[in-house]
Amino acid sequence: MRLSGRRIVISGASKGLGKALAQRFAREGAKLALCARHSTVLEAVAKELQEIGTDVVWKACDIGDPAQVAKFVTSVLNKFDSVDVLVNNASAVAPLKPVVDYETDEWEDVIRTNVNGLFYLTRGFLPSMIERKSGMIINVSSSVGRTIRAQWGAYAVTKYGMEGFTQLLAEELRPYNVHVNSVNPGAMATAMRKVVHPEEDQTILRKPEMLTDLFVYLASNDGLGISGQQFDASTYIAQPKEKP
Repeated sequence: MRLSGRRIVISGASKGLGKALAQRFAREGAKLALCARHSTVLEAVAKELQEIGTDVVWKACDIGDPAQVAKFVTSVLNKFDSVDVLVNNASAVAPLKPVVDYETDEWEDVIRTNVNGLFYLTRGFLPSMIERKSGMIINVSSSVGRTIRAQWGAYAVTKYGMEGFTQLLAEELRPYNVHVNSVNPGAMATAMRKVVHPEEDQTILRKPEMLTDLFVYLASNDGLGISGQQFDASTYIAQPKEKP
């Protein structure tokens, strides 16, 4: 098992890619700390993993709320002392529309989760990684965070911000052997994608569980020394035996 004993935090772990990563990491032997907004669904995921012997700590948490993030971080560090990998997966999105049509609350909700939440969660776990001089942060990005497309609005803005945050952290944390990379999973059959493409036939899309290979690679010893890079999970899945 490639992640045996690794302590891994995943945000947005109740569904979609976050749930798929939790299940895959568990099969690879990891210990998991999971958070998501919806307690009932997250609890079901955690119990499923516990039933197969995975060491799991979980907590309902709106990552856009710094007080809730602080409580989650404390509960994780009380359980695991430190963490080896942080996967910033949680994200909010709005229906496609021109910027001029955005309501203020709608815009701010996406910014609050995707930018502020990214900062709160990362800041919470960084001190323990810096102290140990070891760690990997994987930020789940998007193709619209690299090549802009009209009407993706706040989501595109936040994913561009995530890419910049990835580069900033990679430089700042280089002396501490903490590596930071971004991964674009590509189009997936998820409820979140339905928000922006309600008419799309999702049966033609990859399922999230098909896109986990690259995350395992980066979270394992294979990822040591890789930092400040942009990856595409759909490209890696085509040739999983090659290094990205």
